[in-house]
Amino acid sequence: MPNLVPVSRETSRTVISEHPLAMLKERLLGLVEDEECTSRLSQIDTKNLNEFGYDPFGYNPEVLRHVMPTLKWLHRYYFRTQVFGIENVPATGRCLFIANHSGQLPVDGLVIGSSIFFDTEKPRVVRAMTERFVPRLPWLSTFFARCGQILGAPDNCERMLESDEAVLVFPEGARGISKPPTQAYKLTEFGNGFLRLAIRTGTPIVPIAVIGGEEQYIRIANIKPLARLMNLPSAPLFLFGPALVPGGLLPLPVRYRLHFGAPMVFEGDPDEDDLAMGTKVKAVKSTIQNMLQRGLAERKNVFW
Repeated sequence: MPNLVPVSRETSRTVISEHPLAMLKERLLGLVEDEECTSRLSQIDTKNLNEFGYDPFGYNPEVLRHVMPTLKWLHRYYFRTQVFGIENVPATGRCLFIANHSGQLPVDGLVIGSSIFFDTEKPRVVRAMTERFVPRLPWLSTFFARCGQILGAPDNCERMLESDEAVLVFPEGARGISKPPTQAYKLTEFGNGFLRLAIRTGTPIVPIAVIGGEEQYIRIANIKPLARLMNLPSAPLFLFGPALVPGGLLPLPVRYRLHFGAPMVFEGDPDEDDLAMGTKVKAVKSTIQNMLQRGLAERKNVFW
């Protein structure tokens, strides 16, 4: 019978860390470490996390620690995002960001979240409302939840706002993201739900105009039979198909421009009829459309 030599915890940790797979993991994680990201994440409020580091919706800041360096590179160097009116983002407290939606794939949400994390004096993690088909996507749905995204249901949004979170909503939904090129930067219908929630929870609305997303993909077709088969809002076919290159699944290096408007506060009865509520929604929609028109007039080129 072989001699059994006890191994101390220190020795055990050394043996594990010298395992080839463990060493590879440590080196890969080291490649995405970023001092600015780590510093900004340390400023994020963690009051809603449990003892395991998760909130009730599955958000885990530790996952963001490894994701944010990549988002930083995309935001600052690939898209070279220009930001206007960032001082309108509240440093603390509940906030509802309302933006136009575009681009075939939801890259615009990524850019907005990156800007509010990196460009503000005090970083915030934006909780974006995702489409109802997202939970059906294997792996991606869990990943989105770990990064702070939540299913776009009114109850979820209300819980987030009551917890003083910053929430991002695209009132156009799938109608906005899958617009044909002829409808670029023309807002589709806004629902009333976000305005009712803002009034009910006493939440200020910060309108955002996003410019650049409409040109990030070259859509040559929308395969509607495939969309119906997969129960998706659309199935766009890009110039180079599923290839991970600009013109394929990787968006073109357009220059994003974000315009943050002054916070809008609405009062009244959150349960008033749709006609009265629609007037207030129209005020938000008109503000975003006007910011889009001004931003497009000032833009000289799509790529710089």
